[in-house]
Amino acid sequence: MSLVLYRKYRPKSFGEVVGQEHIIRTLTNAIFMGKVAHAYLFCGPRGTGKTTVARILAKAVNCESRIKIQKSRSYEPCNKCSACVEINEGRSLDIIEIDAASNRGIDEIRELREGIKFAPTRLKYKFFIIDEVHMLTREAFNALLKTLEEPPSHAIFVLATTEIHKVPQTIISRCQRFDFHKLSMDKIIQRLAQISKSEKVKIEKPALESIALNADGGMRDAESLLGQIMAMEDKEITLQEVQTILGTANIQAIVEMVDLIIKKDIPETIAYINKIVEEGYNLGQFVKSLINYFRKMMILKVDPSLVKLVASELTQEQFDIIISQGLKIDSSQIVSLIKRLICVENEVKSAVFPQLPLELAMVELLENKE
Repeated sequence: MSLVLYRKYRPKSFGEVVGQEHIIRTLTNAIFMGKVAHAYLFCGPRGTGKTTVARILAKAVNCESRIKIQKSRSYEPCNKCSACVEINEGRSLDIIEIDAASNRGIDEIRELREGIKFAPTRLKYKFFIIDEVHMLTREAFNALLKTLEEPPSHAIFVLATTEIHKVPQTIISRCQRFDFHKLSMDKIIQRLAQISKSEKVKIEKPALESIALNADGGMRDAESLLGQIMAMEDKEITLQEVQTILGTANIQAIVEMVDLIIKKDIPETIAYINKIVEEGYNLGQFVKSLINYFRKMMILKVDPSLVKLVASELTQEQFDIIISQGLKIDSSQIVSLIKRLICVENEVKSAVFPQLPLELAMVELLENKE
């Protein structure tokens, strides 16, 4: 069975990690200077590289080649020595990965506390990666806290979470915290293009843009979507094929819808909504994209200097269009649209006719002649 893309192309060194330069710089400096901490907290959206970076860090501190040439102050794992190979293949007894979503009780943490007392079987450090750590129970957190307060010198912890607000402050204060960010559209597109080339598949740039937009800043999601599309075994993938498979409308469809809203053309707007449905697009996803588009427009109208909050998700051409459209609509109207569309997104899921909530919202909002 062949590996899925996100596993096949998972970074094996710090230099291969995309979009988290601020974290990589700090970690590699710590390794370079021999000042690796005993506990790290990696937080951020899903699919942004938290467990991947944790595994690379585990290799870097245990790499036999790197340890032998410590005087050269290297920080990258060699990926060739027996320690690196064992970790890459997931068969090292000294790398313990725990999914807190399914192992969230105090018994599992007590078992971990017992196991941590023993020296590593073969590596220099025992490395514990606890994913979705926010899922632990209060009792389990209390047990983990004791371990983090007095860890043995041979143990290193990485706690990963997508919901940092659910992690107790007592845990956070005993870890070095690193915040992973969503990846920019450009970086996701660049990575997908590299993978497509390696897989000998030609894919249009607009198609890559559609995948990247749908991934919502997560590289793993983007690679999973690309793998789903490549499963067609088509060596030349078009934008239309991507939209058909993912059930999403491209940015041009959103732009056209927004143009109709700005013109307050109710008949054409209703017709366009039904056209989207007839073409097989996911209406819930379409509404979500509309909300996201109007959010960008609102931010740019509030203060153009806030461009850094949205520019990473847009190409230059798309940026120019959204600025142009924003000049034709008041901020108050944008706010009203966003509020109403948020309600529509929830209503679409349970509506007998999925397009009806959006049709009603457009009639209500566009009939206002003010």
